Amino acid sequence: MGTLGRAAYTVGFWIRETGQAMDRLGSRLQGNNFFKEQLSRHRTLMNVCDKVPAVAKDAFVAPSASIIGDVQVGAGSSIWYGCVLRGDVNSISIGSGTNIQDHSLVHVAKSNLPGKVLPTVIGDNVTVGHSAVLHGCTVEDEAFVGMKATLLDGVVVEKHGMVAAGALVRQDTRIPSGEVWGGNPARFLRKLTNEEIAFISESAANYNSLAQVHATQNAKPLDKTEFLKVLQKKANVAQTLLQ
Repeated sequence: MGTLGRAAYTVGFWIRETGQAMDRLGSRLQGNNFFKEQLSRHRTLMNVCDKVPAVAKDAFVAPSASIIGDVQVGAGSSIWYGCVLRGDVNSISIGSGTNIQDHSLVHVAKSNLPGKVLPTVIGDNVTVGHSAVLHGCTVEDEAFVGMKATLLDGVVVEKHGMVAAGALVRQDTRIPSGEVWGGNPARFLRKLTNEEIAFISESAANYNSLAQVHATQNAKPLDKTEFLKVLQKKANVAQTLLQ
């Protein structure tokens, strides 16, 4: 960035700072604190040098999620609140219709003890439960990773495979299709039933629908949301009086 570019950046920075300060002052004078929630310096998408996230237009990325570097998110997928997808030293690929639930972490491996270079690849219609950790692994289409499960480098979860909640799956483990693995370290528990296999697809579809609701709500300005709450409260009071 040249001298002119730095000067323009600095001017832009101070204009934004002044605007935010004026907004805070105006909100105080009006007697509301909406600005405390509206203004956030959090960056949902962030480049790392020349590595740029690519997110499908109809994917839902929660405001508090972080997608960093070489990350691809497919159509209809959802990245929920507090998730971190960090594609800095390798790539992350997420297919379509997949949900990465709240506070999950997805990272990659540039090199590990065996010397492998491992991206993280997550297929279509996959469910990754809350607070899961996926590192340099592959999760094929319509697989299921339970809450707080950890998948280490080189792990492969085949299509219709399931990792139980809280499981620790060691490096280079392969979980075959139609099996449930759990425990620390994870081991084979049993075969999935046909109903459980069908549930994996249903889970992905349900989260796809829920993500659309959250996307719509997140698009509303906070003051409009608060206004609608007031109207609803008044309607409830009126209904109670009528009863």
